Amino acid sequence: MTMTSEDVIAILGPIDETLIADVVATGANQAELAEAFAWTNSDEALMGERRPLPTGRTALLIDLLVSDEEELD
Repeated sequence: MTMTSEDVIAILGPIDETLIADVVATGANQAELAEAFAWTNSDEALMGERRPLPTGRTALLIDLLVSDEEELD
């Protein structure tokens, strides 16, 4: 099931409307977004758990989240 903007905000908090639209456009679900958010905030911990690097829509979401963070810096 595709996420709504409310779903995205529930996971990421208040964010730019463009990023919301980009996230929704990926067709990802809430679990994929939650995983991407976890990777962008604690990738070392997840790698320490020997979790495989994300692929597919999760990897795309990570790219979106990281590029948005870089724009803010």
